[in-house]
Amino acid sequence: MSAVLTPPVPSPAAGPRAAARSPRSAWRGRWPLLPLVATVLLPALPYGTSGGGGPADVASAIAVLVCVGRLLYLRQRPLSARAALVLGLPAVGFAVATVTAADPAAALPGLGRYLQVFVLVPTAVFLLLRDAFGFRVVAGSLVLLAVVQGVTGVHQYVTGTGASYLGEDIRAVGTFGPSDIMGMATVVAYGLLAAAACALRTPGSAPAWLRPSAAVLAVALIVPLTLSFSRGVWIATAAAVLVALALSGRRQALTSLAVLGAAAVVLVGGFGIGSEMIADRAASVTRVTSTPDRSVSDRYAMWSATGAMWREQPVAGVGLKGFPDHRDGHASIGLSSGSDTAGAGQEFRRQALLSPHNMYLLVLGEQGLIGLTALVGSWAAILVGAFRRLWLARSRPHAARDCGLVAVALMTWQSVNFLYADIGGPTTVLSGVVLGLAAWWALAEPDRVSAA
Repeated sequence: MSAVLTPPVPSPAAGPRAAARSPRSAWRGRWPLLPLVATVLLPALPYGTSGGGGPADVASAIAVLVCVGRLLYLRQRPLSARAALVLGLPAVGFAVATVTAADPAAALPGLGRYLQVFVLVPTAVFLLLRDAFGFRVVAGSLVLLAVVQGVTGVHQYVTGTGASYLGEDIRAVGTFGPSDIMGMATVVAYGLLAAAACALRTPGSAPAWLRPSAAVLAVALIVPLTLSFSRGVWIATAAAVLVALALSGRRQALTSLAVLGAAAVVLVGGFGIGSEMIADRAASVTRVTSTPDRSVSDRYAMWSATGAMWREQPVAGVGLKGFPDHRDGHASIGLSSGSDTAGAGQEFRRQALLSPHNMYLLVLGEQGLIGLTALVGSWAAILVGAFRRLWLARSRPHAARDCGLVAVALMTWQSVNFLYADIGGPTTVLSGVVLGLAAWWALAEPDRVSAA
């Protein structure tokens, strides 16, 4: 990928001074990308879950501070009016839900977390990415993280050192452990989509080996994603891949689907990689309304409780971080006290159910219609803008269409996955990075999204 990640060399027309600054000085100007890369890679480091921010949260704070410092030093208008509205709109719902909460002081930590993930980090990513080169660096970091976590997860399955699943320690969770069961699946899905988009829309300046390498990586990452046994992530990834294939053209879509089908047959059927358990887990997706398992029943109960909270406070919700306090007063008696976690180096532990595992319902219950409208309105504007720019880029030879396909795929995945998950754990900050990448493609000035 060196040819793709090399900053563009100034043309002769730029004069001897510009040529003399390349390539060392060109790389020197890229140092603001370092905190973004650290934010992507550091969630893999294990840290205590007793409270406080992890290494990735510290890196994201540094990225925000670097962004603020650069803006003050360069004295530039940071955002266009449209970008400022879209990126800042969620803050309205957060502020209202905090002020109207029964205990505003208790809601303040939630306000800080929501502002970090959905406003500050996306805005910092938007402003620190100067061009397609920076976008590809951050997207490449997602792929690197996915490969490391994927290899770790497959090793856990093969050696029986993963999280407990149906009485066996085989569930691939990477370095995140059983307390963050969705962590590895999330980062592997991000990397898979970034690699697949690169294979479908390889930059014109890329070396010949990049496209097949990206395709091989995308197919290989299907293995740890499958061994995560995370149904919601499977659905979100399948939806995002189908969207990316549809936007890449009929012929390429059919070819890619054939390759994916053959890979699935070889990996699951030929080698028997968890075939029986995978088949049962996949079949359970269609049984969620007839004979749901305990995790699905608990999820339904929490969704119902969230709906009851919203009906009680429809405008502004019960307040940020208010779900745990109001859960038992609105949930049915069928809700269990928590989920069992064990394996991957952790003793048996009962983990409390502190969220409904649906981001849209969580926002509706805690922030009401004001918060849901503001947050989903911002996401919808980013997603529609990303689709629109990618569609228009078909007739523009200098547009970085690979970046556009990555942005659309990641934003589609995030939108679908939030139907089955919400924020929590060390990978939460990566949601902000994904939103920032999608916002950069959708809302940045045209000269910033041109091919490098």
